Amino acid sequence: MAKRIIAKKGDDSLKKNCREVTVFDDKLWTLLDDMYETMQEASGVGLAAPQVSVLRRVVVIDVGDEHGKIELVNPVVVSMKGKQHELEGCLSVPDLWGYVERPAKVKVKAQDRYGKPIEIEGTELLAVALCHEIDHLNGILFVDKADKLMTREQMEQMRE
Repeated sequence: MAKRIIAKKGDDSLKKNCREVTVFDDKLWTLLDDMYETMQEASGVGLAAPQVSVLRRVVVIDVGDEHGKIELVNPVVVSMKGKQHELEGCLSVPDLWGYVERPAKVKVKAQDRYGKPIEIEGTELLAVALCHEIDHLNGILFVDKADKLMTREQMEQMRE
């Protein structure tokens, strides 16, 4: 496994729609492994392929709950319920956070690393992470949806 470079806001790869994965091979498995290692080393809870400049519909997530490591290939949100308005950050937009309205519960259909169909439901942080990462696959950053953005200094002032 190898750590990859995380693309930052302004990088063209973050604003493009990703292509569907059709080949489930060693190259995909290496990408998934590298993305997970990169996410962990950066202390993130999710990472999408365009964040490492790969325009494929692939995400990894680990919010530290019972689901553990989640790998989703070609994910699609198939249902949403409720609303939550939470503070989000992004490894590709360091030092900015914002409040984004997301569903309180989502159901996502995808494929695993071998192409087998899978389904996952998420609430709270997992619902946010699923939606946030799938947005990346469509060239959407959380700052495009946030109703209030804050710098690190503003976050620290808010906590005081």
